[in-house]
Amino acid sequence: MKRNATAKWNGSVKEGKGTITTQSTTLNNTQYSFSSRFESGVGTNPEELIAAAHAGCFTMKLSAVLGESKFTPTSIETTCTVNLENGAIAGSHLVVKATVPGITADAFIACAENAKANCPISKALNTNISMEASLV
Repeated sequence: MKRNATAKWNGSVKEGKGTITTQSTTLNNTQYSFSSRFESGVGTNPEELIAAAHAGCFTMKLSAVLGESKFTPTSIETTCTVNLENGAIAGSHLVVKATVPGITADAFIACAENAKANCPISKALNTNISMEASLV
């Protein structure tokens, strides 16, 4: 399986602007700029997209790992924060809260650690990945 996205940019890095379009067109000529990346301007940015990808991938992997352990989650919510420092991604932090009937806290943490280590986005990132996991 292959997926693709296209980025277009016009102008200098600070004054220019660009768009990102994904294969599915969920993002369709979505704006990004220096301001949306390094300040608080309107639009997306690469780090936000990495955070979304990591949160989504980890959450699905955790559901799969729980299923392999014979648990069915009622809900899983993951927030991912990607930290950009000195021009490099310096870390990705996952905060996961889940409702999983019948699981112990220790078993849940073990499943979450497994998902953190083995989701495809975690494997692709060359950075420290930290996590807080709790049952709710």
